[in-house]
Amino acid sequence: MIKKIGLGVGVLFLLLLALALVAYIWLKAQLVVVESTDSFDERYFQQLPVQADFAASQREACADRNPQRNAYFGELHVHTAVSHDSGSFGNVVTPADAYAFAKGEAITLKLSGDDPQSPQAMAALSKQERNAIPVVKLKRPLDFAAVTDHAENFGEATLCTTPGSPAYPKAICKLYRGDLRLPVSDVMQPLMRMLGLVIFQNNRSAKICGEDGSRCIDEAANIWRQQQLAAEQAYDRSSTCRFSSFVAYEYSLAKEQANLHRNVIFANATVPPIPLSSKDQTNPADLWQWLKSYCVDTDTGCNALAIPHNSNWSSGRMFYPYTLADDLSENEKRSIAQLRNELEPLVEIMQVKGDSECRNGLSGVVGAYDELCDFEKLRDPKELAEDCGDEVGSGGMSLTGCLSRNSYVRSALIQGLKEQDRLGVNPFAMGVIAATDTHTGTSGAVSESDFKGSTGMDRSAERRLGGPRIVPGVAKGDTTRYNPGGLAGIWAEENSRPALFSAMQRKETFGTSGPRILPRLFAAWDFEQSLCESPDMIEQAYANGVTMGGELLSVVDKALSPTLLVSALKDSLDGAANLQKIQIIKGWVGSDGQLNEQVIDVAGDTDLSKVNRQKLNTQTCEPLKSGYQSLCTVWRDPDFDPAISAVYYARVVENPSCRWSTYDCNAFADIDRPAACSNADMPSAIQERAWTSPIWYRASP
Repeated sequence: MIKKIGLGVGVLFLLLLALALVAYIWLKAQLVVVESTDSFDERYFQQLPVQADFAASQREACADRNPQRNAYFGELHVHTAVSHDSGSFGNVVTPADAYAFAKGEAITLKLSGDDPQSPQAMAALSKQERNAIPVVKLKRPLDFAAVTDHAENFGEATLCTTPGSPAYPKAICKLYRGDLRLPVSDVMQPLMRMLGLVIFQNNRSAKICGEDGSRCIDEAANIWRQQQLAAEQAYDRSSTCRFSSFVAYEYSLAKEQANLHRNVIFANATVPPIPLSSKDQTNPADLWQWLKSYCVDTDTGCNALAIPHNSNWSSGRMFYPYTLADDLSENEKRSIAQLRNELEPLVEIMQVKGDSECRNGLSGVVGAYDELCDFEKLRDPKELAEDCGDEVGSGGMSLTGCLSRNSYVRSALIQGLKEQDRLGVNPFAMGVIAATDTHTGTSGAVSESDFKGSTGMDRSAERRLGGPRIVPGVAKGDTTRYNPGGLAGIWAEENSRPALFSAMQRKETFGTSGPRILPRLFAAWDFEQSLCESPDMIEQAYANGVTMGGELLSVVDKALSPTLLVSALKDSLDGAANLQKIQIIKGWVGSDGQLNEQVIDVAGDTDLSKVNRQKLNTQTCEPLKSGYQSLCTVWRDPDFDPAISAVYYARVVENPSCRWSTYDCNAFADIDRPAACSNADMPSAIQERAWTSPIWYRASP
């Protein structure tokens, strides 16, 4: 009897082994990749010139043109259903829809599974989702926007969802469409759908794209033309100049689960015939060189820039110093640094996946604890994690691995001074913007009191507060640590593509965590202390100083020190929080090579210990009455050393206000409140803010 049981177990084991082998062989066949990508260069750059496929008609002169420049608010990072991840989440919004939303039209956050004829899809929806699919509309339209869909799977996602295409019946495409379901929960199915394409990483699927990959390249070119058309149709060419759109895309490179994504923004309608994705080049320097060779340096009128984002996910790779790259010669280091300086003038400091300004307690950085650095972090500020030191790590997109100073904008700005001294060029001389990175096409939907999520899967409060503990995309995490994201601010003479793009190139930009705060920063050697009271303050500042994004030339009189004119106006929206204070953040490199930072309160409530402040009521979320409508000061650096290069930027901070999660929790009856609402580690209040682009002082060699 025992022998028979043993024989049966053995047979069962062999059957399972055989099934596993068959499954492995089948899966391997499904995941075969295109071996060569030569067809990309051969077909799209040796034969096809850069050209304006959608020739822009003559635009009227803008009626509102201001030599002292206006502030324009917009969005340079938004995804639609064209992006493979957004499509797998079920979103159906188009680029045209996203531009219409940015211009003030309402949008319904409908998902493909909302079709009542699909019982399985309807069963996956919560009761709240079935009863109320959100309709979202901006309280104030944006001034500009760029749809930045992931270029990596332009062709693959379209071929998989187009009946009759050669790829449509393939198993990988069935998985992406949701026709083939894996044995996981309903709420996890969208992530499995996305995995069907993401699993190929920087390669192309031979099953979808054909043996030489040309099928996907051809389809990507078609999708790219549609992206261009949507941008052209949204652009306001009348004298009203109400809205500017930019042709754009996202280059979504990741290495060892470390984020190296960039958004590529083109200046006008003259663009390459197909976007370069991380499937075609897996080094950011190759992206910059491609933009330079096939766009910027041509005589076609093409111009472009790249904007890195989510450096907080990069495991120290985004701003890793070129001087530490042992595999490069000195000339190569200098050349790449120069490329980056030219093609990457801006950085995205905040978005839905967290704040990338700074983080306390990292090695190689000297400075006092900055409590405002704990703002909207996906990885808990109290988390004990290994420090990367002078190395790079991995796993940043999974919120794992070591933490690095080279993942944060503030440290990068200071490190740039160090690189400047060693290489003769600053690769990290970046201006600042913010964005949402929403995958629902809802450009600029940053309201804390009306947040409807950023993926479609989190459109209900139930899902936002108690949904799957998976960061949509790649990483494991806590959905309550997401935030609505921020806005890009640009100071420009008018709301037109040329004026806005020129301002981005000169870095006269700022970012906010959502509110439309208006910050300005200028520097000179001799600003008068009374300048804030002058009726022509801005005119004088432009005439006698440099603005954010500029460089203060070396001082002749060694007795002088930089004087910074910094001002801010609160958001004009009814109910917006008052300003609390303005801070100047100074950075420099110490004699020991350490990165030094200093945070100085310069205007407003500069000493909270002596101020009897009203406490925020998180039940009513009524704005605090204390604070300021506007702030302005001229600050002179008392510790200036003309022999030491320095970088300065301003941070404008609002009074505390309710976080989106507090608004969501307050809307539930006590008995229905999700468990997250009782989580003491989830912030109930935040301090919204704005960051200016820096001003640099470079010491004489």
